[in-house]
Amino acid sequence: MRNFSLLDLSLITDRGDARQALMDSLDLARHAETWGYHRFWMAEHHNMIGVASAATSVALGYIAAGTEKIRVAAGGVMLPNHAPLVIAEQFGTLAALYPDRVDLGLGRAPGTDGATMTALRRDPLHAADHFADDVQELLHYFAPEKPGQRVRAVPGVGSKVPVWLLGSSLYSAQLAAALGLPFAFASHFAPAMLDQALYLYRQKFQPSAFLEAPYAAAAINVFAADSDEQARRLMTSIEQQFVALRRGTPGKLQPPLDDPESVASPSERLQVAQALAETAVGTPASVAAWIDRFLARTRVEELIVTGPIYDHAARLHSFELAAAVLRERLGG
Repeated sequence: MRNFSLLDLSLITDRGDARQALMDSLDLARHAETWGYHRFWMAEHHNMIGVASAATSVALGYIAAGTEKIRVAAGGVMLPNHAPLVIAEQFGTLAALYPDRVDLGLGRAPGTDGATMTALRRDPLHAADHFADDVQELLHYFAPEKPGQRVRAVPGVGSKVPVWLLGSSLYSAQLAAALGLPFAFASHFAPAMLDQALYLYRQKFQPSAFLEAPYAAAAINVFAADSDEQARRLMTSIEQQFVALRRGTPGKLQPPLDDPESVASPSERLQVAQALAETAVGTPASVAAWIDRFLARTRVEELIVTGPIYDHAARLHSFELAAAVLRERLGG
């Protein structure tokens, strides 16, 4: 059996606020648990008025407290924004409260703009240069205490929280392989290097105390509905968000549009189409056919699905339809 999991960005709509977004995330997680999703991922983004998951460990604690068995996972924490000891303490605390339910995915991107990087006390030019060393330091804090160890993560030491590396390029794929860690690729918004990254990860993987064999995941967008037309309409909300981001005017998630071509200019639509190339849209049959091709091509051990949909009821329906398709293919 392979796993399927769900990535939720806790998006704030133009008619909502952060409280509503996080409450909707919990409602989604509770449903996802019953539908067979293995993990519930949330991601760190800063200074984005449309995303409520900046304090990722806090948001994951809220999700874990309101569910029973689904794993909660950072997808991810942008490690260069933080001292490794602080992240070890945060996720060590989560692991103490919710044993065997917590995963920590790490990225080296800032998850924000330059001015906010400075506000985070991050050196915009050099912070990511120490990523590999920071990952090793974090792994050290989760390991059993060694004789004479002066600095410990309390809670955290000896907790062995599973650590993943996340990425949208080749760097993290190669680092995950060298350290023998699981790897997840952000193909839901940066698909260009997906196949090459998976190839390098598998070819260069070194067995470790964490994993005996490679464990790769990849993220896709899913917009499922009772008709292809309804599903395509749902997708226009995230297309609008991508266009706004590229125009330098990011904002809250907007309602879907009846005409997909009205989202933006032809050149902008082409850019968005490239960014969202790994997207399954349509009825369950259409989504199933698309996912079959993706799984045959990538052979990932875990499929991460996401789908920023404006209406919460429509979002629940989409993920429920996707889960039915995935249970047939991946088990659960």
